[in-house]
Amino acid sequence: MDDREKLRQHFQNQPAEAHTGRWDALWQQKLTPWDRAEPNPALIDALNEKRDLIGASTEQSEIVQRKKALIPGCGRGYDVLLLASYGYDAYGADVSQTAIDACNELNSEQAEDTAQYPIKDPSIGRGSRNFLLVDFFNDDLLSHTGGSKFDVIYDYTFLCAIPPQWRPKWSKKMSELLAPGGSLICLEFPLAKSPTAGGPPHGLSSELYVQLFKQPGAEVEYAEDGHVKPNDIKLDEQNGLTRVAHWQPSRSHQVGQGTDKVSIWQHPGGK
Repeated sequence: MDDREKLRQHFQNQPAEAHTGRWDALWQQKLTPWDRAEPNPALIDALNEKRDLIGASTEQSEIVQRKKALIPGCGRGYDVLLLASYGYDAYGADVSQTAIDACNELNSEQAEDTAQYPIKDPSIGRGSRNFLLVDFFNDDLLSHTGGSKFDVIYDYTFLCAIPPQWRPKWSKKMSELLAPGGSLICLEFPLAKSPTAGGPPHGLSSELYVQLFKQPGAEVEYAEDGHVKPNDIKLDEQNGLTRVAHWQPSRSHQVGQGTDKVSIWQHPGGK
């Protein structure tokens, strides 16, 4: 039995409320098949090629205006270190104490400038690197991060890891935490896996993201094949998110190479 099947069976027939604690058990067992030991190159390319769309920290009159980034379900924290190297004050959130301990250990190892996470812009410098033991759905994240909302949120293997019935509250929380003018970057994975095959990771589709963000918090309907049913629901102009970019990256982790897609979401009109 490979590690991915062990992962699926670890959550099989478990109630949704038991999922939070079971992630820490996996970290303690060192059963982490999702850990690729580095950020996804698709995120690196997005930060380099979509800078004008995503937004970046800036320097004005010798004062750095630093933007704030969030990575929920941050795992070992590679993306936190990457975003900090691009000048963001980066926050990684996870429900596993063992994962947060691993983040802090990696952060200590990478305390000095390294070839893996070099400062992108010397005039901006490196942002702060922060790791939080919090429940994305139940804790007040903003009370731990200075109060202001996030300019950038990144989701790669978070939506696909949660129970499908939590997806509406995932979209609602994303909308609530994203600052006006901010960008939510979703690396859509796994798109090649059938939604009925079980998980985590649960099979997703680009259409699912669209439906979830039309009216964040609203339930979505699924067809017998597990894919979301198309509907004519209109975008909630107050709370919904619009897709402002969508593409297939030229690089990604091998497990999703050729099928992964990247989407960027923003509040309508920068609200």
